[in-house]
Amino acid sequence: MKPPKITLKEFARRRHRLMQAMGKEAIAVIPAATESLRNRDVEYPFRQDSDFLYLTGFPEPDAFAVLVPGREAGQYVLFCRDRDPDMETWNGRRAGPDGAVSDYGADCAFPIGDIGEILPGLMENRNTLCAPFGHSEAMDQRLFGWVNQVRAKARSGVRAPCEFVALEHHLHEQRLFKQPGELRMMRHAAAISTGAHVRAMQACRPGMAEYEVEAELLHEFRRHGTEPAYHSIVGGGENGCILHYIENRSVLREGDLLLIDAGCEYGGYASDITRSFPVSGRFSAAQREVYEVVLEAQAAAIAKVVPGNHWNDPHDAAVGVITRGLKALGVLKGRPADLVRKEAYKPYYMHRTGHWLGLDVHDVGDYRIGDAWRLLEPGMVMTVEPGLYFGPQAKASKRFRGIGIRIEDDVALTRAGHEILSGNCPKTVAEIEDCMAGNAPARAGAA
Repeated sequence: MKPPKITLKEFARRRHRLMQAMGKEAIAVIPAATESLRNRDVEYPFRQDSDFLYLTGFPEPDAFAVLVPGREAGQYVLFCRDRDPDMETWNGRRAGPDGAVSDYGADCAFPIGDIGEILPGLMENRNTLCAPFGHSEAMDQRLFGWVNQVRAKARSGVRAPCEFVALEHHLHEQRLFKQPGELRMMRHAAAISTGAHVRAMQACRPGMAEYEVEAELLHEFRRHGTEPAYHSIVGGGENGCILHYIENRSVLREGDLLLIDAGCEYGGYASDITRSFPVSGRFSAAQREVYEVVLEAQAAAIAKVVPGNHWNDPHDAAVGVITRGLKALGVLKGRPADLVRKEAYKPYYMHRTGHWLGLDVHDVGDYRIGDAWRLLEPGMVMTVEPGLYFGPQAKASKRFRGIGIRIEDDVALTRAGHEILSGNCPKTVAEIEDCMAGNAPARAGAA
């Protein structure tokens, strides 16, 4: 089965929808990401800007996409690096302007060095400029420099844009709702990440270093041609109680749990999966008790991921289960409703239950509309990730200290309810213990 991809037609539809939202008298200027030095002569691995990637699929740095609704010579103009045999010998192939048209669907394309001469002309007599204002002072200066070139022609009867609109005002609402092609990409990313989690579970042994387990994740990501969507969290024992732990250098001890929060990025689309499992392959009684509370909380939260509910409904459901669970474990005392109102659960569950997911791990999209939580609608994709954390100073029985558990899945809203994109990743106590015993779950791996 061929891996999915976003077609040129789909990129064109995205640009068309954005131009419709902008209006006929607007122009949009969207910069690509630039390369960034890691140390003296070595760049960080290049990752395209998500907005630019969403609209163009063009993978190179130092480019600009310009959308000019109604322009007879072509509404989609791309400025990019020119072909250069010497630079391509050192650093790899470039599309060049011709490739930008033939391979990436631009209506016309020009060398990036010509942008200062051509772009101001495209801005002429446009009322509105849409761009990512406020993210980079240097970029803002370039944009307004081009606007000022147009203003200098005012005596010739040429108008410059007089309204400036942040690109995300139109584009991020569009990106929030995933189209079928995007969901195929995200299913594929989740399937690869599921295979990586299974590989890590089956490789894990007491005495291994956390980075050795991380290497198993990276092996699975890379053999499917993907990259990590974020720094993998591989935290054994107390390290699992550090929410954004990324050192991954401690030695795993028998009797401890290992929390892995890791996902790959396929075609720019992220997956985000967390599993917590016993280093030795079997949960202790205390670990199982806590785990079952978190698992029940996640199930309750996922049940609330349906159209018509609002963003906070899954979180409220998870908080209710966790609070009752903490009382059952003897950690909290009192009426659950009072404990929820007082946020007595927060020392043990201090984060939200999820976030939007897409081209960014914490994807774009408003969580509130005005003063109200946003209603959930088909096409949205979110994570559901409750947890419980008993660090070394936790006010709880010693049998729970050092236990950090989070369970996270990627969930897409559908017309009928929801789809768990990462649903094949072992999650119940029995599934995890069976997987760690060497029995790989059916359909775990790349789709």
